[in-house]
Amino acid sequence: MLRNRLITVLTINNGVLFRTRNFIPDYRYTLNFVDAWSIDEIVILDITRERKKNYEQFYNVVKNISENCFVPLSVGGGVSCIEDFSKLLNIGADKVTLNSQAFEQPQLITSAAKKFGTQCVVVSIDVKKNNNGEYKVFTEFGQKATNLCPKEWSKRVEEYGAGEILLTSIEKDGSLEGYDNELNSIVSEAVNIPVLVAGGAGKWQDFVDGIQVGKASAVCTTNIYHFTENSISSAKQFMTNNDVNVRI
Repeated sequence: MLRNRLITVLTINNGVLFRTRNFIPDYRYTLNFVDAWSIDEIVILDITRERKKNYEQFYNVVKNISENCFVPLSVGGGVSCIEDFSKLLNIGADKVTLNSQAFEQPQLITSAAKKFGTQCVVVSIDVKKNNNGEYKVFTEFGQKATNLCPKEWSKRVEEYGAGEILLTSIEKDGSLEGYDNELNSIVSEAVNIPVLVAGGAGKWQDFVDGIQVGKASAVCTTNIYHFTENSISSAKQFMTNNDVNVRI
């Protein structure tokens, strides 16, 4: 039986670790993993919005983390070609995450999967409800609406060759109010690849609900460890006590 994963997401803005709320960087803090080496995986996302990004700055962040990291790293932000995949994998990433470019050039998903293996390709899907209360996929840091519903887009990226989906509720991001498990279950039950859910975790029970109600393979958190003294190992123990199969 596959174990569920607990994942920390690090959002990097101009080379500095930030937390976000509704996809807006709103607080700067020091890089502190607390008890992070008991985490199952780390996702590093460059959320810098300037048109002329300093990509080398972000690459240095990834390289520095990877040199001291003993868990899988998934890295994304500004990836637009096979060469970007190669660059990130060469400096320590185990997986590469696509978001807007998956929508703009879906053939990149297929090309990368063929060259590096599906296990290396993660497609990040950001979702919020429109004025009619319908879930829609958004790109460009959650600013650009598409007509795609997350269920159909998830099926398509699986067909293109993605090995995992990172699913984030924009409206729940940074809220600490719990995941949108209606959204999570819709996507998780529509595909056969692992779905990693993010946006809203504020307490240990949210991790349990993400797995049991949202049907996710993994639960992610960006902010929770910076607002509590409890460690990741404590979170995992809570999950185990509530019948979630995780690595202690």
